[in-house]
Amino acid sequence: MNWDKYINDFKSHLQIEKSLSDNSTNAYIQDVRKLAEYAIKSNISAINISKKDISNFLNKVHDDGISARSQSRILSGVKNFYKYLILENYITNNPVEFIESPRIGLKLPDVLSIIEIDNLINSINIYDKNAKRNKAILETLYSCGLRVSELINLKISNIRFKESYLKIIGKGNKERLAPIGNKAAEILIDYIDNVRNKKNIQKGFEDIVFINNRGKNLSRVMIYLIIQKCSERIGMKKKISPHTFRHSFASHLVDGGANLRAVQEMLGHESITTTEIYTHLNKEYLRDNIIEFHPRN
Repeated sequence: MNWDKYINDFKSHLQIEKSLSDNSTNAYIQDVRKLAEYAIKSNISAINISKKDISNFLNKVHDDGISARSQSRILSGVKNFYKYLILENYITNNPVEFIESPRIGLKLPDVLSIIEIDNLINSINIYDKNAKRNKAILETLYSCGLRVSELINLKISNIRFKESYLKIIGKGNKERLAPIGNKAAEILIDYIDNVRNKKNIQKGFEDIVFINNRGKNLSRVMIYLIIQKCSERIGMKKKISPHTFRHSFASHLVDGGANLRAVQEMLGHESITTTEIYTHLNKEYLRDNIIEFHPRN
């Protein structure tokens, strides 16, 4: 069937030519392998598959109870795979070209209030040996709107305290500048000068900002656990993650009247439509306040 050859070529294309992260690459490959597993059972090759075959595959995905959002993501991966096969002249007709994605509702992310963020940061035990580091992590997440992958790979050489910004390497190795507020900068400097620089840092991690007790960079899971512990200390009912700080950063900027294009640049969104979700959050906030405080409600 030769599916493995085409999938491996596609993987190399995503990694080398598209410069996608390992997580993004693996997500695409996983989606294409779902199609491959289905097609191989019916003795269908990657380059001879028809639009009807792919439609039948998507119907099966739907019947398996996969959500519309996940169906849409799978179709996106398959479409990118076949765009690549067209690009490399493996095929001349794209079997996915006119297949539409399922309709998905707008999913508004959870955000934290300013008070909730303050409570989370203040819940950190000052006598904990990692207190300054953990406080700097939460402040940096919220102040700069970073993805967790951007946080754990943040380099000292990319921090410009005098100019009040960080140089961030985002998705697809795209660079952007993220402003950092005075309070967050002060806490970050305190951590670097008084904690990090006194650690025995392992070779290869000399430029990484946030270091674990073994002198290496922190994992995504470790950041998640730090946030969960803070959440448990204050008895928070919301399910939160590192990304919740990024959503809160963007939502609070939009609520405060920030230009949407500026927020897009700070978040590193490729499309303005991705950033527009925070205008919906603002509307939700207004609606909730009207319901709570209007005398007729």
